[in-house]
Amino acid sequence: MFEIWSWLDAVLQGVLLGGWYALFAMGLSLAYGVMRIINIGHGDCIVLAAYVALFLVQRLEAHPLAVLPLAMLLMAALGYALQRGILNRTLGVGSLPPLLVTFGLSIVIQNALLEGFSADSQSLQVGALSTASVAIGAQLAVGWLPLLIFGTAVTLTFTLEWLFARTRLGMVFRATADDPPTARLVGIQDRHVYALAMAMSFAVIALAGVFVGIKTTFTPDIGPSLLLYAFEAVVIGGLGSFWGTLAGSIVLGVAHTIGYQLNPGWGVLTGHLCFLVVVLLRPAGLFGKVSQ
Repeated sequence: MFEIWSWLDAVLQGVLLGGWYALFAMGLSLAYGVMRIINIGHGDCIVLAAYVALFLVQRLEAHPLAVLPLAMLLMAALGYALQRGILNRTLGVGSLPPLLVTFGLSIVIQNALLEGFSADSQSLQVGALSTASVAIGAQLAVGWLPLLIFGTAVTLTFTLEWLFARTRLGMVFRATADDPPTARLVGIQDRHVYALAMAMSFAVIALAGVFVGIKTTFTPDIGPSLLLYAFEAVVIGGLGSFWGTLAGSIVLGVAHTIGYQLNPGWGVLTGHLCFLVVVLLRPAGLFGKVSQ
């Protein structure tokens, strides 16, 4: 009986962990969906957002969740400026220039954070929320923080799907992503649209960064591992929808917790193996559209 409950707990914790991964992956999925840009510096931007939140918390002496809207606004402004001033210049000349530019951005962010905040571990303190839990039956308990993160991920997914499918701005995003020359012919300023999309991506990145700081400690060099989780989640779910990204994140999260259940050293390995199996058997992803 204990074994059954322990496996159920592993799956449940994996689903909740998938919500955390979804926050990493949504910004990456959004940027690729509109601009077809794979931001190599995505993980480092998440870490940057965590340090922005840390700075605001220290300066304003406020709760991390209270400074979240301001952090999202600041990161959105940075995303707009980055796309409008630099990344727009790399579009339309192949996939390599954006990769090189965002790789350079990754290096700049890591070294700037190292100089500004040192290599010491930091965290965002939320008091009792970090340890509070609710019992589910006699054998299972779920933390309020993982539930909050998962609820935030589901709400974010629903909001982005609604925005892209039901609003005029979403229509403009889709039109620009599908056919930029035709979009320009009908008066859409694609460079401005790209910058708005990157601003939205960076706002989502800020959301992820704050929850990274709340859930665990962070240092300037953890960006590549966050990028890896985000990339694997997007690929497992399949490009094409934000719900697919959420589903891929949950699959990755469950793979990790099942791996840890089997052996404490296998958690990350099982996630990578799951990613490789999906890529080999279904390159479009579990929920992606397969080309005919």
